[in-house]
Amino acid sequence: MEISELAFELGANVFGVADLDEIKGYPVHPENLLEDFKYGITIGVKLPDSIFDLLPESRSLYSRYYTVANDLLDNIAFRLSRYIEKEGYKALPIPASKIVDGLYWSSHISHKAIARAAGVGWIGRSLLLITPEFGPRVRLASILTDMPLEAGKPAKNRCGKCRECIDNCIAKALRFSEFEDYPKRREEVLDVDKCASKLREFAADPNKGTMVCGICIKVCPWGKKK
Repeated sequence: MEISELAFELGANVFGVADLDEIKGYPVHPENLLEDFKYGITIGVKLPDSIFDLLPESRSLYSRYYTVANDLLDNIAFRLSRYIEKEGYKALPIPASKIVDGLYWSSHISHKAIARAAGVGWIGRSLLLITPEFGPRVRLASILTDMPLEAGKPAKNRCGKCRECIDNCIAKALRFSEFEDYPKRREEVLDVDKCASKLREFAADPNKGTMVCGICIKVCPWGKKK
């Protein structure tokens, strides 16, 4: 069975393979994380449209299914990694949502960078991954591997002059930037402190309890049904 077929069978809605040479320059932790790996597999699951369409009233539901989606992704990545190892190759699953202490709201590696390099979507004005089919309404996880796979080609930005996410950000954390493929620094696009402060506010709400917002996802034209 092709590994992509297995991923979809396990519940993934998005699958792609990136040549890790394409993401050189992105921060990783630890610094030697990519040393034994050639490819990055990206997997994504789509969240139900109504969760976003009904925001902000549905934020408590979004909080719950954000966690469900992360758990599903981690399960898929774990099982794909076991399959890869059974075939005689190395595999390291990277959790869907894991902030590493000391990295200032960053993880071991950028799932979005791998997904963009794999060609499944582009980095939008919101700094989220935008897929042609689902827009930003997906959660992502990654697997690093030395298994020989056919890599996709990096996706070009297709946001154009759209400012919907910027104009509707309730934290006023997004900034317009003229980057073509991806910004050189996330600070060009996102005020992390403003975003994090609003997420902490939501996390303190007993009706939500999770650091989620979702408005930039809701308003993105690429995620809405035509």
